[in-house]
Amino acid sequence: MKKETKVIAVANQKGGVGKTTTVVNLAAALAQMKKTVLVIDLDPQANATSGLGIQPTPGTSLYAALTGQAFIGDIIQGTPIENVNLIPSELDLSGAELEIARQDNHLKVVRELLKPVLTADVFDYILIDCPPSLGILMTSSLAAANGVVVAMQCEYYAMEGLKVITDVVQRLHDNGVNPDIHVEGILMTMFDNRTNLSGDVVEEVRKHFGKLVYKTVIPRNIRISEAPSFGQPVVIYDPNSKGAQAYIALAKEFATRAKASK
Repeated sequence: MKKETKVIAVANQKGGVGKTTTVVNLAAALAQMKKTVLVIDLDPQANATSGLGIQPTPGTSLYAALTGQAFIGDIIQGTPIENVNLIPSELDLSGAELEIARQDNHLKVVRELLKPVLTADVFDYILIDCPPSLGILMTSSLAAANGVVVAMQCEYYAMEGLKVITDVVQRLHDNGVNPDIHVEGILMTMFDNRTNLSGDVVEEVRKHFGKLVYKTVIPRNIRISEAPSFGQPVVIYDPNSKGAQAYIALAKEFATRAKASK
């Protein structure tokens, strides 16, 4: 049966907000719901790659496709997680900014590369782990996406970054680069129920963005921090932990919302 693939960029121009952790665990939790997922790791740090149990290897990232050295279908590989496939990252991907900048219509480069994957109708979701900067690679990724999940840490400084990323999404929509793009949802991460600050930030973001904010909030959790060192998402490493249960709940909420917006 053909699938209507939905491309979701998980983004924030600020690092350390749980973006990659969200990509890895959302992919694994969706896979447990029998959805087929392709993760594209576009962060040169390759944390999503190692977090899915794959060792970063030169020549295997999207950089090879960007430079015409490989067909995109040939760089998709399986992972230890059933129903989760991966286009890995590597250090060379840091040079992708220059490669894309040299190309005509650079904002649409990633979208063009993805066309054969989309027409193959293999995946339910493509999750793009965007680099933590507002460079060409990130904006080109946003230009290729149907929706954007913004991962946001529960602290006040993060709210400034939230406005920046939502403004970029709005500009890509309004100027016709990607008329389909929208903010799929805002995910509050690293929630610490021992402090008033986390609760205050969540309340403030909900006040400004309403239903865009997912009901699920991801807590600070030691198991979430431990899982990457074992090359596993927390939903597999310790599925009964609070962190894993939060990501499982997010996957259900995400799938319901994504289906409604198709």
